[in-house]
Amino acid sequence: MDDSRGARPCHHTPTGPGASARVSVAAVLGAALLLAGCSSGGGGGDKNAGDGARITQQPKSADPFWVNPDGTAARQLAAYTKAGRTSDAEQIRKIAEQPVGEWIGPENPEQEARGFTEAAQHADRTALLVLYDIPHRDCGQYSQGGAADGNAYRAWIDGVARGIQDRPAVVVLEPDAVLHLVDGCTPNQFHEERYDLLRGAITTLKSLKNTKVYLDAGNAGWGRPDQIYQPLQQAGIAQADGFAVNVSNFYSTRDSLAYGKQLSAKAGGKHFVIDTSRNGNGPATQGDPGRRWCNPPGRALGETPTTKTSDPLVDAYLWVKRPGESDGTCKGGPKAGDWWASYALALARNSKQ
Repeated sequence: MDDSRGARPCHHTPTGPGASARVSVAAVLGAALLLAGCSSGGGGGDKNAGDGARITQQPKSADPFWVNPDGTAARQLAAYTKAGRTSDAEQIRKIAEQPVGEWIGPENPEQEARGFTEAAQHADRTALLVLYDIPHRDCGQYSQGGAADGNAYRAWIDGVARGIQDRPAVVVLEPDAVLHLVDGCTPNQFHEERYDLLRGAITTLKSLKNTKVYLDAGNAGWGRPDQIYQPLQQAGIAQADGFAVNVSNFYSTRDSLAYGKQLSAKAGGKHFVIDTSRNGNGPATQGDPGRRWCNPPGRALGETPTTKTSDPLVDAYLWVKRPGESDGTCKGGPKAGDWWASYALALARNSKQ
């Protein structure tokens, strides 16, 4: 596939509880309960309190999404604090104190979805979940894989739904899945099944009382909303709350707004969310155009997560991609989804926060 448009997202491969790239669900819930007294209060917390590494929730009125007090960045913050690396700790805090997407792994979807949504509910916040397990995922690239077949995927979605139940959740559904139907990356023989699976996932998730669903719709580098809006409709966008743009990518918020508005106008005025996790400096402009999406240097954190977007069509700025996790084994990075401390520090140092 020709990636010269620079539009390939950079996702990580989900990992199950207990793996090095993911904190265990039990630990997440335990940490959330331990911090419940301060984390549900809504303030940013005293950064100099206690051990200097405590993570609390953002003010609910502007940022209602759950901050994982035992996420990878939070653990890196604690390690830097313990080592006396004060400057590095304060840089990593820029990531650790913000809510980021929890990518549900393939093995225990019910357990993970329950753990994250319970922890979020205890903190009086909304869980942000990313579902990325569609069969034939990522066209054999760094995040290849996904469910073995359609029935396995349906069972996985059912597990996620049982885990969420009636607890508040925002779900970003299947990064790349529709875009790869349009750009020729996913073979034709899988198209009909994929549309059916996406429609079914939206129906299942929207049957839940307090779950919002945003179907991934590519990014500004794609630049062809006239070609993707009909596939979005075929995938069930009408039943979803909206769509997501710029997931795991670097296009500016301004360009993402323009792309999203063009697409919304063609998709019945649907609302959308923007991944601003790493778009502070926009996309890379140097190096091989087909590889600029993968761990590009010089990038920066973007706008912090919020529902106060000043645009009626944009429901939220979100950090869907987890800043500091690798896009894949390129430019010296570890495998997709693994924490890369030096890259995380660079994102933070380059940011305007």
